[in-house]
Amino acid sequence: MSIRITRAAACTFTLMLGLAACSQNPAPPAAAAAPQVPFQPDASIQDLMENVVDHNADILWESVAVISSEKGVEERQPRTDEEWANVRAAAVTLSEATNLLMIPGRKVAHEGKVLQDSNVEGILKADQIQTLIDGDRSKFASKALALHAAALAALQAIDAKDHNKLSDVGGAIDEACEQCHTTYWYPDEKKPEEVADAPKKE
Repeated sequence: MSIRITRAAACTFTLMLGLAACSQNPAPPAAAAAPQVPFQPDASIQDLMENVVDHNADILWESVAVISSEKGVEERQPRTDEEWANVRAAAVTLSEATNLLMIPGRKVAHEGKVLQDSNVEGILKADQIQTLIDGDRSKFASKALALHAAALAALQAIDAKDHNKLSDVGGAIDEACEQCHTTYWYPDEKKPEEVADAPKKE
């Protein structure tokens, strides 16, 4: 009888030691969820297009070109590390601009602002474009992501310092822009005068 009591006491003592050890080494708490910070899209899509997308796409398009003039033929391409770095900055900015375009809550244009040639028949006004985008956000995102993919391809060409590939990617960037414009800006193919007169980017 005393042996059984001794064994029971020993088991109880061992159990208490185990519990004490557990209390001294508690399991690590589950990782806290990252705080959700709301976006604050102050710039309109019009602002981004005019100041970020168009500007940086132009830098990429114009970085590689063959220009004929009275002085002869100029083969323009990045050559120095600084020139490649400037073109790379444009590609990075363009790719990230597509993410900015997709942020929920961003307006096509600020109140009172009109889009280029919106008075021309067949060219949509800001509120009409807003309705199209809000009606199918996934479709709008697909257009933005097509430009994103083209910008990343340009970035790869730049990192390889391959000016021929960069020139080829210029066509993909132009096509991505055109696919979006013909969906949301001039679906009836009545392009704004500035766009219609612009040389085709290759």
